Amino acid sequence: MGWLWAIIVGFVLGLLAKAILPGKQHSPLWLTTIFGIIGAIVGNAIAGWLGIAQTRGIDWGRHALQLVAAIVIVFLGDMIYMSLRGERRRA
Repeated sequence: MGWLWAIIVGFVLGLLAKAILPGKQHSPLWLTTIFGIIGAIVGNAIAGWLGIAQTRGIDWGRHALQLVAAIVIVFLGDMIYMSLRGERRRA
């Protein structure tokens, strides 16, 4: 069940990150989901380091960190994806 939630959260975070970033991102949906999963993991780790991973009620700080991490990872991941995709076309 944990993997299913990771995929769902990653999918939602990836789509939110794509919607927030200006311009068009060219990475496919499956890669955006992976970027979102990585963003959730990184956001959870940062929240743990800051001591806000487990709070009473809704963990707004943790969720905000997950979203920020997903935005950064989607941005960087899309840049890498496009550079690799562009190099394959030239070959």
